[in-house]
Amino acid sequence: MAQTGRQRRWSDFTGRWTLDRDIFHSDGSVARFAGEAEWVPHGQRLMYSESGSLTIQGQMAMVAERRYIWLPDLTVLFEDGRLFHKVPPDGGPTAHWCDPDHYDGVYNFDDWPQFTVAWQVRGPRKSYTMTSLYRPCSG
Repeated sequence: MAQTGRQRRWSDFTGRWTLDRDIFHSDGSVARFAGEAEWVPHGQRLMYSESGSLTIQGQMAMVAERRYIWLPDLTVLFEDGRLFHKVPPDGGPTAHWCDPDHYDGVYNFDDWPQFTVAWQVRGPRKSYTMTSLYRPCSG
């Protein structure tokens, strides 16, 4: 059942989620990721990890993994502690500057507990859109 109009809290994300991601590069190539994400409490942090299969158009699938640190105020850090971005509790825009490329993101919680995160990346090194769909794992 959708829970719109409610601010997301740190604890809302705890647990295992199915993760599907589509990446559309400006050169027309497409990549897809299918796997799981998990937020695990660790002291005053949530440790985020995702793992799954990444398929890049024209190549064999490969194992892909990523990790982040989430703070109670929904600040997201890279695994090494550098600032990535802040999640808007109501959903909406966020951003990250990774010199020389700019990341514009949007969190959409309208269909909670299912939610999406979309990034538009522009710059001289990277140019793509990426949409990730998270759904709670059943069982």
